[in-house]
Amino acid sequence: MTYPHSLIDLAFLVSDSKDKTLEVLNESLKAIQESPDPDMPFGEIEIFEKDFGQAVGQGFSDRHGFEAQGPRRKNMAKARNWLTAVSLKPHHSWVYWRDVDVETIPPTIIEDLMSHDKDVIVPNVWRPLPDWLGNQQPYDLNSWQESDGGLQLAESLDEDAVIVEGYPAFATWRPHLAYLRDPYGDPRTELQLDGIGGVSILAKASVFRKGAHFPAFSFEKHAETEGLGKMCRKMGLEVVGLPHYVIWHIYEPSDDDLRHMEWMAQEEVRKEKEGEIREIYDKNFKAGFEFIGDAWENDKKRILKNSDPFKLERPVFVDWSE
Repeated sequence: MTYPHSLIDLAFLVSDSKDKTLEVLNESLKAIQESPDPDMPFGEIEIFEKDFGQAVGQGFSDRHGFEAQGPRRKNMAKARNWLTAVSLKPHHSWVYWRDVDVETIPPTIIEDLMSHDKDVIVPNVWRPLPDWLGNQQPYDLNSWQESDGGLQLAESLDEDAVIVEGYPAFATWRPHLAYLRDPYGDPRTELQLDGIGGVSILAKASVFRKGAHFPAFSFEKHAETEGLGKMCRKMGLEVVGLPHYVIWHIYEPSDDDLRHMEWMAQEEVRKEKEGEIREIYDKNFKAGFEFIGDAWENDKKRILKNSDPFKLERPVFVDWSE
């Protein structure tokens, strides 16, 4: 990032982890802070460990499955609120949230988002795909404008229900920030939003000091980041998205993608073996006609020579009268 690292304090929350996340994080931060490049080290760095009883698996299909969304997002909201409470200092002016699984992002993103001077602002989030899946795809469908369909749906649900955008079970017909992208559009174009995704959020620190937070309950039938967007709008704060300013999320294959990849690998092996067998057949077929071909060439010359009527000893007459 091009924003002065010395002016950036970092806070990490490691929770419900069973792998080497904490070890790898410490090693990576140590290398950054001890870098010989004077522009590389950040300001204060804090790493927090706290479990929130995350019962949802961490595979793509587990995390993005429809049934897991309500409980998962409420749990994520608790984690975000806890991290905000322990890490936000009086001297902080902005709070930037970024997921760890972002693949490509403009190095000037902090300055770019700050320059809009909005209370809450998010970029558009897409993800790359394999060629057989279409090359690229809108990723974050949690940034949207409210619709009549969404309001009607909310009124029809139970008090504790949580609408999760981007799933066919909840047809809201909302305009999504992700689908409004124009690759040639002005990256500074703003769109007022009601719900926001959590991949990359820049907010003024005053937003949280005023009491806004990530609802860990059903707030207007939404939770976590989408609930934060709703809450900020309720408080009269500005919430905007940039449809033509894009960052790229990593590609995580779903279970269906993995099955298709396995089928593609099997097809490749099958076609390779089929090609080898065809090559053997072609070779044997050609070899079987090599001797016959030579003999036929000699026989053909003799047959044609003996069949030429102009080379016979007596002429051949044909009676065409009948």
